[in-house]
Amino acid sequence: MKRLFAAVTAIIMIFSLSVGLFADSGRLETGTDVSLPFDVNAKSAVLMDFNTGTVLYAKNEKEALPPASVTKVMTLLLIMEAIDSGKLSLESTLTVSEYAASMGGSQVFLETGETMRADELIKCVVIASANDAAVTLAEAVAGSEEAFVAAMNARATELGMTCTFFENVTGLDDDTEKHLTSALDIAIMSRELMKHKKIFEYSTVWMDSIRNGSFGLTNTNRLIRFYNGATGLKTGSTSKAGFCISATAERDGLHLIAVIMGAENRDARNEAAKALLDYGFANYSVYTASGGTTGEINVSGGDERCVFGKYDGTEFLVRKGEESSVDIKVEIYEDIKAPVSIGNKIGSVKYTIGDKTICETDIISDRSVEIMTFGKQLVRLMRAFLMKY
Repeated sequence: MKRLFAAVTAIIMIFSLSVGLFADSGRLETGTDVSLPFDVNAKSAVLMDFNTGTVLYAKNEKEALPPASVTKVMTLLLIMEAIDSGKLSLESTLTVSEYAASMGGSQVFLETGETMRADELIKCVVIASANDAAVTLAEAVAGSEEAFVAAMNARATELGMTCTFFENVTGLDDDTEKHLTSALDIAIMSRELMKHKKIFEYSTVWMDSIRNGSFGLTNTNRLIRFYNGATGLKTGSTSKAGFCISATAERDGLHLIAVIMGAENRDARNEAAKALLDYGFANYSVYTASGGTTGEINVSGGDERCVFGKYDGTEFLVRKGEESSVDIKVEIYEDIKAPVSIGNKIGSVKYTIGDKTICETDIISDRSVEIMTFGKQLVRLMRAFLMKY
């Protein structure tokens, strides 16, 4: 009986901790099961939906830890933003500095004075986690690694990454003291990087080469080859950080981000990431709702009697099996009065499951309606009279 009581007590304690963790993580709660389905063999972990940013699983998600080369997610984000803004071109030829060439760890052995196109250097960073290539790109964008790191920290603040501070662009941590981030913050910056679809042209490549095929590259992310739907994103490992990954995968429109920090070895890291992704794909799906138009909506006091409403399509996350439970409610504001401008919100479409609103989109006017003045009313009466006689 003592053993049975101890076992039951342990189960209750685990369940209570699980419920608390999900409540803190902002997990989608459209169903009734709020317990953790399993533990992750790592110091911290997060599973996030890319489309909505919803956290589906979390373990020590706000604990600041060394991220190793997963740091380069932020490095790459700033590089992609520099390309979008025209500050850097993929076709730009960059020259390797002595400092960049001196980087240790993962590298493609760039030499001082060597030149390489920006797109080739990005390929080296994403596929081979090349530190020398990362610094070369950072120097091209900001003039120095120090200036680029300042921009990294500023961007982290903008994104609400509250547990993050960068000291370099590579994640090398032998000489760092405060180079830290959290699993949740990694998921946040990974999601932002994923908005730049160009990154997947690099992160989904298993093997490639540079220098006219003379130097081979193999993706450090083995999930790209061995996990169905894998799309990226970045691995990292040092003795201080352990084994880390931001692993992304997409199936049937559901794009997930699995972050693992502080795993004991590469295999444990990969298995933990796969377990999170498997859990996400097994339990969640994307509900797609098409846009549409409403019927006539009366407008009082206007030079037009009515407007039509229109609303965009949307996508949101639901638990598998709940797709048929989604209820769509079209709500139009009462007593709409002129003036009404085209694009004005005149109602909303609410997507609910039970008594919970999962998603809401605006209904907007398809036209403008001005106030009916005495002069306009007089002209309208005269026209009606003339048409009658």
